[in-house]
Amino acid sequence: MMGVRAAVPRGAVRARVGAGTPSPHRRGPAGPGPSRHHYGEHMEMATPQIGRALVVIVDDRVTHGETQDRTGPLVAELLEEAGFVVDGAVTVPGEAVAIRNALNTAVIGGVDLVITVGGTGVSPRDVTSDATAGVLDRPIPGIAEAIRASGLAAGAVDAGLSRGLVGVSGSTLVVNLASSRAAVRDGMATLSPLVAHVIGELSGLETS
Repeated sequence: MMGVRAAVPRGAVRARVGAGTPSPHRRGPAGPGPSRHHYGEHMEMATPQIGRALVVIVDDRVTHGETQDRTGPLVAELLEEAGFVVDGAVTVPGEAVAIRNALNTAVIGGVDLVITVGGTGVSPRDVTSDATAGVLDRPIPGIAEAIRASGLAAGAVDAGLSRGLVGVSGSTLVVNLASSRAAVRDGMATLSPLVAHVIGELSGLETS
């Protein structure tokens, strides 16, 4: 069952919560805090054309320091090209509680868009979509299906077979992408023409 949240008007001051602070939207005990990376101080100073975005990388290997995050910088670059100021990226393990905590923290922090990368397949550790379902107030299945169809047509198999969701939590748009670079590039290309319209509606700037 989807939760009910009161949307906070754009421009209002929103409380930020730490990784270990329970939020009113969380379900279950707090998980381990995500690690955060910033991709350049200039992003914090820039004036957003569309809004603020955060990237959540779901990857056990990155979380445990076994490999470097090579996807976060790519997503951040594509988001900046689309007109977003990127607050940074957090990395979390493939655990539902940790993913929910990262999403809820972003929503309460007031970002306009959250992109998750990874954990959208069918293996036992692929729980991003399940965790996201517990956070969304309103799914937007049309965008999720468009990302799958485009990914499959482009040969990004993990994108075509992804269980990724797209929807709204409070006044934040949440998008799940598969983890391959091809899936990320194609997913962002499909998403970019649509996201400004969705965020405009959430901000009350568009009515159609």
